[in-house]
Amino acid sequence: MKFKYNLLVLALLANSIFAQNVLKITIQDKDTKEVLPGATVLVKNTTKGGATDVKGRIELNDIPTGEETFIVSMIGYRTVHRDITFPLKTATDILIFLEPESEELEDVQVTATRSSRVISDIPTRVETIASGELAEKASMQSANIRMLLTESTGIQTQQTSAISANTSIRIQGLDGKYTQLLKDGFPLYSGFSGGLSIMQIPPLDLKRAEVIKGSTSTLYSGGAIAGLVNLVSKEPTDKNEFTFMANTTSAKGLDLNTFYSHKFGKIGITLFAARNSQAAYNPDKDNFSDIPQSTLYNLNPKIFYYMDKSATLSFGINASTEDRLGGDMNVINNQADSTHTYFQQNKSNRYSTQLKFEKTFDNKNILTVKNSVANFSRDILMPAYHFGGQQTSSFSEVNYLIPGERSEWTTGVNAVTDKFHETQPSFSLKRDYQQMTFGGYVQNNFKVSDKFIVESGLRADYLMISSPYTSSKGNLFLLPRLSLLYKFTPNLTSRLGGGLGYKAPGMFDEEAERQGFRNVLPVNFSTATPEQSAGLNFDINYKTTFDELSMSINQMFFYTQVIHPLEINPALLARDTLLYENANGSLSSKGMEANVKFHLDDFSVYIGYTFIDAQRNYNNTTFKNPLTARHRLYFTPMYEVEKKLRIGYELFYVSPQTLTNGDKVRDYWLMGISAEKYFKHFSLFVNFENMLDSRQSRWEKMYSGSIRNPQFVEIWAPTDGFVFNGGFKIML
Repeated sequence: MKFKYNLLVLALLANSIFAQNVLKITIQDKDTKEVLPGATVLVKNTTKGGATDVKGRIELNDIPTGEETFIVSMIGYRTVHRDITFPLKTATDILIFLEPESEELEDVQVTATRSSRVISDIPTRVETIASGELAEKASMQSANIRMLLTESTGIQTQQTSAISANTSIRIQGLDGKYTQLLKDGFPLYSGFSGGLSIMQIPPLDLKRAEVIKGSTSTLYSGGAIAGLVNLVSKEPTDKNEFTFMANTTSAKGLDLNTFYSHKFGKIGITLFAARNSQAAYNPDKDNFSDIPQSTLYNLNPKIFYYMDKSATLSFGINASTEDRLGGDMNVINNQADSTHTYFQQNKSNRYSTQLKFEKTFDNKNILTVKNSVANFSRDILMPAYHFGGQQTSSFSEVNYLIPGERSEWTTGVNAVTDKFHETQPSFSLKRDYQQMTFGGYVQNNFKVSDKFIVESGLRADYLMISSPYTSSKGNLFLLPRLSLLYKFTPNLTSRLGGGLGYKAPGMFDEEAERQGFRNVLPVNFSTATPEQSAGLNFDINYKTTFDELSMSINQMFFYTQVIHPLEINPALLARDTLLYENANGSLSSKGMEANVKFHLDDFSVYIGYTFIDAQRNYNNTTFKNPLTARHRLYFTPMYEVEKKLRIGYELFYVSPQTLTNGDKVRDYWLMGISAEKYFKHFSLFVNFENMLDSRQSRWEKMYSGSIRNPQFVEIWAPTDGFVFNGGFKIML
């Protein structure tokens, strides 16, 4: 009897020791309390784990009795370690909150892909710059988003004017005209309006920025050969927000920005207003401005009407006006004389509307209707020269999304119009044109298995362009696209994607901007054909955790080829005349990007490297694409105590570049330090930029000729040198 009793005790004890338990976890954002689909939960020192579903939930089975450590992670959030003892006292779900981590490269959900799925289930490679990092960059440069984009791998902001600081975006070594810049999915910055775009967009009212590299023409029509940048604005939440920011710089700049959002009942509003002023700055003392004198005003009101829980109607206005004056410092300071006469003045006005209606049906299908109308006017004034133009454009789209557990469909039609009218012709031939594009697309996201997801799409566009002198025949483009995602393990994933793209012919590019559109002949649309491209991206991602240390690695390879790109006829360029014609050959860009991130407690380190081999192959002659650095290296360690203190260090290396004339210029380093101290409702910040004073004027003279008739060199390095800024934010 005693033996049977002992045997029963041992059996019960063994059952208790080897009992297999069930754990149900729900993951939410700590700030917004939104569920987080795609978060990874792993049992420490085992391979057991998985990702949360669309409701942010995960169920893990066969967990032994005793204490286990669970590692909860998600790109864009701080990793959490939670010790849980089994058996559980209650059978309810365990709720775990994740804190957003501003310095991550990716966020949770994106809108640029038009998908309802989380980023971990989207085969298209998307990089996101989250709100925390946007706030950090706003403290470093609050007037515009140039620094925000410059410090991302594979992206270069190219200054096109030595005295007016006009700047374009280059992705993976391709000229700025091949990058599409969107605001909340609306193409508001293209053609004539693109030359000043990133210098006129402050970051304070942005929720995040989404970057897709490579051809994305399936969803966004022509122009996105190199990729796109989608700026996502903040929207009203249940918690009202008020932010006021004041910033001043050693380069004589003053920025005043404010953002307000409020939600009450069925109505929500956001309001962004800014005044950014800059005095002319001449650090190299050559009597020409390296930063122009400027005054920029921005006003972006937006109203949201929540018709019910399933339907929202929003309407917004973006308005900005700027007067920018660069050139001879005597002229800028109203001390012009017979010798000091040179200047370049840019006066611009930008007005656009954005109307959006979104309806979610009972079956979870989503209908989205969009419309925007934009008007951009700009006058460029130089001695004995005046160029002026007005661009009116519109974008209309109807999109229908059918989500599903395994298969998701999105389809839509859109119409894009673009009309340019020259108000101050610089010579007898006006460069007016009118462009219309009608298109339709369909995209499918198919989950073959838990590990393999396929995204395929097809777009058809019909393009028509005409001018007072010539017109093109209609061009029909069929643009297929395919992306694959494979999840080897919860920590190791890989993406492969490729597609076709096109770009309508036009004169608005970096070289024409550099010339102020002086002596640029009208494009002959009857002979100039749209540029067409093919591109391929492949990347592999790995993330892991060693006790308290988390690490993520992303390695990407890319290749893009543009067939018969539109280039300036070199024979006419020698006579100081610019005529755009299709080149006999191709432009190609290939290379790699590597991103490594380490995080331990309050410390993080980010290392980024970009290799680009961009070449032009015209008439069987190959030469490097001008102003494209072959190597770029970033090193940015950061110490940050959430909502208390942030101290960052930045070090950048840019390798030698080749100019348009074939000359090779030197490499350079950039170094900066920034810090911000947070209090309950305000913060103080300071930033030291380009502390090594890497400045092009230190290595060469910025112009040739006389001070009365200067000929400026190409810009390949910073022109402003060492600058520091500081200020404060009030946050209520």
